[in-house]
Amino acid sequence: MSSPSSVGWSSPNAPRLTGAAVKLGVMLSFSEIGADPVVIRDYAQALEGGGFDFVSAPEHVVGAHPDRLGGQKVHTYDKPYYEPMVMFGFIAGATRSLGVATSILILPQRQTALAAKQAAMLDIMCGGRLRLGVGVGRNFVEYTVLNEEFTTRGARIEEQVGVLRRLWSEELVTFEGRWHHLDGVGINPLPVQRPIPIWMGSFVGGTNDRVLERIGRMADGWMPQMEPGDEFAALLERIHGFARAAGRNPAEIEIECTTTISAGDDPESWRSTAEAFHSHGATHLKVVTRPDGAGPGHLNRHLDLVMRWRSAISPT
Repeated sequence: MSSPSSVGWSSPNAPRLTGAAVKLGVMLSFSEIGADPVVIRDYAQALEGGGFDFVSAPEHVVGAHPDRLGGQKVHTYDKPYYEPMVMFGFIAGATRSLGVATSILILPQRQTALAAKQAAMLDIMCGGRLRLGVGVGRNFVEYTVLNEEFTTRGARIEEQVGVLRRLWSEELVTFEGRWHHLDGVGINPLPVQRPIPIWMGSFVGGTNDRVLERIGRMADGWMPQMEPGDEFAALLERIHGFARAAGRNPAEIEIECTTTISAGDDPESWRSTAEAFHSHGATHLKVVTRPDGAGPGHLNRHLDLVMRWRSAISPT
């Protein structure tokens, strides 16, 4: 997918930034823009009209009381989330070129064949604009509610990825694994992309060699949750090493980086961060907005902020 927003920072005002174009996107934060479907539609259409390449969204099926999570303040019941596959189907019907990406789908808590079917249908509905970002998550309560095993999620996602790619590419699949037993079955219709790109996420504090090896060996792209810098560069080098060990070209692994911005920020800081991510080889840049005093019902503030960010990092 390409669009006018794909940028390589080739403006005379852009120092030392050359090479392949970078795609720009926006993370949908439901606590900020609210759960009104009309607002979500208008926001997606405005982003497409403003030249953005994609929107992304996280997922959590359920949240829990903090007491159930050992005092954690993430994934709690009071934080709203839309189911991304359903929401992206809605956005697909309201847009023409805007890409959609799960960031991330917690794959091991989902039945693989059903996830394959849903993703294939979504890819058809959006004309091949889907990237499926997946991860193992860290909310054991959610796994319990969905009747899935939390402790085996890392090993299970690896088997799932292989099964997904075969279901998206072959009319009939026979496979015998630890968790999957397929005997001459297939999904119909198949997706536009065969297979749909599978990206893998990682978060600060949860990125060990097993995660990095899995990304290097299996993923089409990496979605890190961290700032640019020495730690980022070191992890990327590890991923590239694992990719080479698996017989892959590390350059095939794309990278989507995220930055969070507020209305009071200095736009130069946005550009500096974008440049730093680009120096690490970022192929996609995604922004999360935190307008001062904004929240549900303040769509224009979010739109103003993301357009200011885009102008600051892409002056062409």
